[in-house]
Amino acid sequence: MKKGKYILAIFLMALPLLFIVPEILAQEDTIKTETTKQEISAEMFTINNTWMLVATLLVFIMHLGFGSLEAGLTRAKNTVNILFKNTSILSIGILTYALIGFGLMYPSNWCIAGWLGWAGLGISAEGANLTRAYNSGYTYWTDFIFQAMFAATAATIVSGAVAERIKLGSFLIFSTIYVAFIYPIYGSWKWGTGWLNTLGFYDFAGSTIVHSVGGWGALAGVILLGPRLGKYVNGNIKPIMGHSMPLATIGVFLLWLGWFGFNGGSVLSADPGSVSLVFVTTTLAAVAGVMGAMLASWVVLKKPDFSMVLNGSLAGLVSITAGANVISPVFSVIVGALAGIMVVFSVILFDKIKIDDPVGAISVHLVCGIWGTLAVGIFSPAHSLGPQVIGIMAAGIFCFSSAFIIFLILKITIGIRVSKKEEMIGLDIGEHGMEAYSGFQIFTSQ
Repeated sequence: MKKGKYILAIFLMALPLLFIVPEILAQEDTIKTETTKQEISAEMFTINNTWMLVATLLVFIMHLGFGSLEAGLTRAKNTVNILFKNTSILSIGILTYALIGFGLMYPSNWCIAGWLGWAGLGISAEGANLTRAYNSGYTYWTDFIFQAMFAATAATIVSGAVAERIKLGSFLIFSTIYVAFIYPIYGSWKWGTGWLNTLGFYDFAGSTIVHSVGGWGALAGVILLGPRLGKYVNGNIKPIMGHSMPLATIGVFLLWLGWFGFNGGSVLSADPGSVSLVFVTTTLAAVAGVMGAMLASWVVLKKPDFSMVLNGSLAGLVSITAGANVISPVFSVIVGALAGIMVVFSVILFDKIKIDDPVGAISVHLVCGIWGTLAVGIFSPAHSLGPQVIGIMAAGIFCFSSAFIIFLILKITIGIRVSKKEEMIGLDIGEHGMEAYSGFQIFTSQ
């Protein structure tokens, strides 16, 4: 069976070519189209650019939210490891996006001759001189730093799903490759005006391009890693409780706050009508997600599960991200509420099939990312369902197979899982030789 899985994984290596080859062979010029230049005042240009930078700061703070949420929902003995990963991912994500990703993602029809976009550090050497000539709403540098924050988020999603048993070095290698190549290649197909954009696929701020891309990577990692020790015993599911619900709650509210920049900044201007609409739909979907998860967990689990409620808010946020500017406030409530219900059933389902995801990242980001992308085709009169389905399938085939191959190579070569002893003692001591909460570590006899 194991050999069969590995053969299947190798076979899947060819699947990304189904999407990459048309990009390489395409002859038409679909280089990133310039935003229609509108004559705006210098003051308005400054306002637009400033809002984009504020949104960038909000997305930046989401990484503290991810770290706090992941740490809170896992055991105290792994807290340093989790915070280390989330700090490293931000740094890796921004650097690799500067070196490779930004040039790879824009323009879309990259070819072998210039696909890395090397120019200085991969960012245009002319960037300092590109202000209104680059875009009527923001500078070249603002565009880069805003997009770089998104790139780092994709790998952060993977971190939560593989927590408490993955080797630090292997995870960092995976994150570097995934953010440097897989995320920008898929992103180029839509945001870089590539073939998915031509097809009519719509993803406003990244339900699929960011969240599902991270979710597919997380699923591949969890499958190859296997569950944590003691999670599934004799066919029974053993809950492994997180060590700090207050920390997890802080993380969720930081993420919620940051989402106003994640979605609001994706308007790419300070247009008052568009930004305020996005704020409203984002908020309504989040609170509806809370209510949906609350009711679903109360009915199914017989008690209102607070971790489900926290994930319900994130489920609502992920689901509205694809269509925050094209789905009405009324429909955003429906989208968010259904996402909150879905996340409860998804977490339960993954547990039943022994997919061990300590923080519910796959349910929140992959399942609800898919739902939110489909919701655009259902609730937005300007978009149809067909292109949305194709965009989702493209992400699944390309991102899952790529992530599986990367993790598989790492597993065969340097390994991806810590030893049983390290997992029992905790990754803080095993990987870092330090504790998050000094004096609480219990050592077993040698």
